Amino acid sequence: MQANGGGVSVESGTTMKVTDESLAQAACVVRDGGLVVIPTDTVYGVACDPRNKAAIDRIYRLKRRPRYKALQVLLASTDQLDELGLDLPSPLNRLSAAFLPGAFSPIAVARPDCTLETLADTADGRPGTQGIRIPNSALCLAILKATGPLAASSANRSGDESAQTVQEAVDAFGSEVDLYLDGGPTQGHVSSTVVKADPYARDGIEILREGVIAQNVIRKALHLNGGGLGA
Repeated sequence: MQANGGGVSVESGTTMKVTDESLAQAACVVRDGGLVVIPTDTVYGVACDPRNKAAIDRIYRLKRRPRYKALQVLLASTDQLDELGLDLPSPLNRLSAAFLPGAFSPIAVARPDCTLETLADTADGRPGTQGIRIPNSALCLAILKATGPLAASSANRSGDESAQTVQEAVDAFGSEVDLYLDGGPTQGHVSSTVVKADPYARDGIEILREGVIAQNVIRKALHLNGGGLGA
């Protein structure tokens, strides 16, 4: 694939430092259904337009990732939820205000107008769901502001070590990715805490994965200033 942003063509597999020019190129690649590798606050990720099914399929094939493993959607801010047709139910909206940007992954719920092709399937007719993240990295947030929301997964073949440098991602994928953005070494894999709303569970939430933010910290945040139980 050749991308063209700002009048400059880029060959597949090109690596660029993060600059205004490369951000424009990345936005063009994403808009055209291509794949980009970006630095996040943890590891490098391979990413695409979350509304483009063909691009999402490319990520699964590239990584050899099982289809039952959903992709996260990275956002620059929770303001982008509405444009995607997603809602954060109470009390996840309260927790998101406390812990985002950061290692917190709330499970958003799709509205009927949701445009995402990354939604987790539900067999019982309930609305689809989507795990989201707002990375705690000024560099990654600048990329997301340029490209818009991105469906993403770590930049490695499934089962291999996650890439912490752009070269490790290039070694894994080569020219199968359209553009690599080099933001220097990342800090390494840090698990985010994944939480969904459940009105029947304690405090109105279910913690699906306890990561950097401990369960007791999550629950304490719900009760600050008289909150809790869906407040």
